[in-house]
Amino acid sequence: MKDLIRTSDLSRADVKYLLARAQKFKANPHARRNLLAGESVCLYFAKPSTRTRVSFEAAVNRLGGCGISLSPNDMQLGRGETIEDTARIISRYAKAFVIRTFKDDDVERFARAASIPVINALTDGHHPCQSLADLLTLLEHRGSLKKCRIAYLGDGNNVAISLMQAAALVGADITLGCPASYSVKPELVRAARIEAEANGGSVTVTDDPSAAARGADALYTDVWLSMGDPDAEKEVRQRELGPYQISEQLMALAKPDAVFMHCLPAHRGEEVAEAVMDGPRSVVWDQAENRLHTSVAVLYALIEGKLEGRAPSKSA
Repeated sequence: MKDLIRTSDLSRADVKYLLARAQKFKANPHARRNLLAGESVCLYFAKPSTRTRVSFEAAVNRLGGCGISLSPNDMQLGRGETIEDTARIISRYAKAFVIRTFKDDDVERFARAASIPVINALTDGHHPCQSLADLLTLLEHRGSLKKCRIAYLGDGNNVAISLMQAAALVGADITLGCPASYSVKPELVRAARIEAEANGGSVTVTDDPSAAARGADALYTDVWLSMGDPDAEKEVRQRELGPYQISEQLMALAKPDAVFMHCLPAHRGEEVAEAVMDGPRSVVWDQAENRLHTSVAVLYALIEGKLEGRAPSKSA
């Protein structure tokens, strides 16, 4: 497996390996500090970033390398030079390419042309690096991931998709509580459901936020208006997604020791109540920290060729 484009590219064994490796790096951050000695990793960000940029720059540094951060103003990715030509050139300069952009197709085109590992650090359709940090956080706070009950509420966006695919790979039970107009595409749900059932888990979709939250080990949400969404949609989204806010009342329906999760940034008073976001059951800061440890693990595993991957699915 050369690249990490979406969570569903990983095998069950890959996820197990990455989580174990991330735990080792968390315990001993500089264990492989010579892996990238004298080498560079290019980090391309077509949109602003806090956790993704800082975690990957720190990850490259911990492996002994130099991170070169690039914006659309710094290179001609898709304008003046084809994505494929850029990929071939960058492959001559760097050991890996981390890309945070909009179109999934742009990342796939870059990866096909590149001879170095390409890591999707977020696109409109997927956020695989976040999903690995989510699993690590659940593992730390809930123990075994098998049959762990996760409830995702709100917009069925890229975070929801990758979380669903990650939960399916580890045999967790995930419920997507989303209004019909903001639900995850049925073909993606079907593929994840098949994977989950093969691993002893389940994928459920509902438009009832209370049903989704009831008995959950973790309640998860994301912003209602993502970066790149038109501001004109804000009022509509707030109205339709309002019932899915993770409030104290909704948290009360989950297990007494359930945790609250959010990939950040958070908008208190919108997708999550302030009392929940800043309450004792919130593990969002652990999630944010775990972006670093899983980023180190992903870079290490891809550069060292440790992942087996799986045959791509048309519905993935």
